[in-house]
Amino acid sequence: MTYHDGRFAALDIGTVTCRLLVADVEGGRVSEVAKEYAITDLGVGVDASGRLADDAMERVLATVDRYRETLDRCDTDERPLRGLIAMATSAARDAANADEFTARLAERGVTLAVIPGEREAALTFTGASADFPGENLLVVDIGGGSTEIVAGRRGETPVASRSFNVGCRRVTERFLTDEVPTPAQMDAARAWVRAEMAPHFEALAARGFTIDRVVAVAGTATSVVAVREAMAVYDSNRVHRAVVTSAELRAIEESLAALPLEKRKATVGLDPKRAGVIVAGLVILEEVLDLAAADAYTVSESDILNGMILEAASQ
Repeated sequence: MTYHDGRFAALDIGTVTCRLLVADVEGGRVSEVAKEYAITDLGVGVDASGRLADDAMERVLATVDRYRETLDRCDTDERPLRGLIAMATSAARDAANADEFTARLAERGVTLAVIPGEREAALTFTGASADFPGENLLVVDIGGGSTEIVAGRRGETPVASRSFNVGCRRVTERFLTDEVPTPAQMDAARAWVRAEMAPHFEALAARGFTIDRVVAVAGTATSVVAVREAMAVYDSNRVHRAVVTSAELRAIEESLAALPLEKRKATVGLDPKRAGVIVAGLVILEEVLDLAAADAYTVSESDILNGMILEAASQ
């Protein structure tokens, strides 16, 4: 793959978060210039209603307006931006009124692509696999409405790729309806996640693919490290490439699941706006590790945003 040097920007609008990355590409390497993150909860209620709520769209639009300041600051005479790539994932895929949302972004000069799960998975793998050459990887991206799982090696066509309609917002709204989830609710959530994903892992095993490392990206995986390390201020350098054992993951899940929402919000290292969906995210991650027969996962801060940047640089 040939990459063109330059400065690029990528906007990822997910079910829970809205994120921006501005980066320089030089020799196929991505160097972060600026990164912005906000929990906008675009997908609230989409699983039940099939529509994006007006207030949810407004939250995203207000965030995009704020991100414009970052884009303007990074677009310099010495390093001009070669373009903004904007993509939306699960919530927009599922919503009957996604065209309205796309049109409102277009009014702001943002051309939005609502991408299928398979492309989301491929872009995530491109970003996450960059740091782990020569290893058989299972990359997992737990979002609000979907989870992408890709198996393969850096620079090669993935062995298997799948997007599941299993995400932390969706699982929360379907199963974990009490503020402190009951054991029955937790069991039901686990059983559903496993039933959805198990055939994929069975097929992967039948193909003889041996997993050397599980790499997890996005907010669920990174939050575990931040909580474990009691990060009052998030430090991506400490999070990137951190290893979390399955025992540590289970201990944090059990601790957070036992807390009422307000106390969960006060947990050091956890973004309060993520407190309502974090338990479901941890359940999904636990099931993935169990199905993969892995006793740990490695966190990567390089994800779909990096994949989007590299894709843009290859054009």
